[in-house]
Amino acid sequence: MNLWKGINIVGIAFILVISGCDLIKMKEEPAEEGEKVDPIARVGDQYLYPHDLEGISTVGMSIEDSTERTMRFVNNWIKKQLLIKEASTKIEFDEADIERKVLDYRYSLMGYEYQSYFINQNLNVDVSDEEIELYYKDNIDNFLLKQNIIRGKYIKIPIGAPKINKVKTLINSTNKESMEELKTYALSFAATYQLNDSVWMVFDDVIKNSPLAEIPNKIQFLQQNRYIETADAQFQYFLKIDEYRISDNISPLEFVKEVIKNIIINKRKVQLAQQLEDDVYKRATKNKEFEIY
Repeated sequence: MNLWKGINIVGIAFILVISGCDLIKMKEEPAEEGEKVDPIARVGDQYLYPHDLEGISTVGMSIEDSTERTMRFVNNWIKKQLLIKEASTKIEFDEADIERKVLDYRYSLMGYEYQSYFINQNLNVDVSDEEIELYYKDNIDNFLLKQNIIRGKYIKIPIGAPKINKVKTLINSTNKESMEELKTYALSFAATYQLNDSVWMVFDDVIKNSPLAEIPNKIQFLQQNRYIETADAQFQYFLKIDEYRISDNISPLEFVKEVIKNIIINKRKVQLAQQLEDDVYKRATKNKEFEIY
């Protein structure tokens, strides 16, 4: 009994039951009376039959993958049945209550599946820049930076790459032709690079695995440096900083634009789910499809 002390055993049993609902049918006899079907596995008086495995393997799967998935399913079924069997010897279950919970779960799952279908059919995922900017302004205090970020150019080149000394001139140039030349060079020789100076980057991510990662005071470093060039035994690193923002300050809109877009889309999903519930209820009320006694 001490093994189960402090554990919500009813909750565990409930999870095990609903996890097998409609997929693992616990049967003591084959489905058709008089039909002989050999079981695949047995735990006590509970049997797993071939038809219980329908849908486990999908079309196009290799024999090896299909066999591995099937065996994993069977082993999981055995473990769940053993735990249910063990639980039933330790505590007394209210079978009627379990059945009610399973039924509630089934209805909730069906409702959730339809709700997801309705949302996918009706969701508008186009979010305008105006919507994003408005949300940003209305909730600006929610967009404090948790890390230092920079906007600029970064390139990491193996020691010994040709014309490596020219990179300093190219990365500091504002000339369009120089930028195209730098991009071509980076494609040919750079280990990593980021040359789109309109993109905000997390500073720690940029300098990771470089000598710059050992900077003791990164805020002071950002305040005092606009161009940095350093090297280790394998690579040479070039960093041109056009702009920076320190953590705990307001994030620039461009840095959180995708986050805001996802927030707006998720809000639309919630609104559609509520709309579906309201529409179904109003229609059922109008058509007198239910009564409360």
